Amino acid sequence: MRTDLIRKTALTAAGLAFTGGAIAGPVTAAYAASDAKPATQTQSDRKPAGERQLGVRYEAQPNFYYCGPAATRNALSVQGKEISVDAMAKEMGTTEAGTNSINDITPVLNKETGKNDAYHSVEISSPDADGKQTDRLRADIVKTVDDGRAVVANIAGTSTDTDGNTHSYEGGHYISVVGYHDNGNTVTIADSADPNQAAYQITVEHLADWIATRGYATS
Repeated sequence: MRTDLIRKTALTAAGLAFTGGAIAGPVTAAYAASDAKPATQTQSDRKPAGERQLGVRYEAQPNFYYCGPAATRNALSVQGKEISVDAMAKEMGTTEAGTNSINDITPVLNKETGKNDAYHSVEISSPDADGKQTDRLRADIVKTVDDGRAVVANIAGTSTDTDGNTHSYEGGHYISVVGYHDNGNTVTIADSADPNQAAYQITVEHLADWIATRGYATS
């Protein structure tokens, strides 16, 4: 499924502006420094009802415009897959201007997952997400994570995590959503832009507004 997404600015320049303080520590032990050796097996951490956290073999993006391939690589790592970001960048048509839209990422997720319908694209075309769009995002994240997969989201602008740290990507960025808490009201982000802020939590309302005018890939 493809959608025509309305975009705020130049698409997906990978975090030309970073703001906010560093997070004190990773949200989950599944995250490791980018130079650490990957674990031999990706684990899915089953938490109490209403929570689930996927194990991520985190890797930071190697340059400013590879956030699309890097977010996809981190998302696929929860399925135990190790795919070259260079190979995915070629498939996505990534250039120094970034990766054009979530519609260029969804086919790669499907190919590497091994199912043509594992993922589809969802757009939030309005400038701000409404309640219905936020509810759908929440349900999509819970379903995708429960399926053992991560969501990939195209975001733009500035948002604040649950620790009060700001994350600013005015030119656009891609992130992976790899867990949820409180029945999906709070979600865990894997962010390839900066290994010092590799993982953080954000409310689903803030995430929906961050995605607004763009889209995400979900089961």
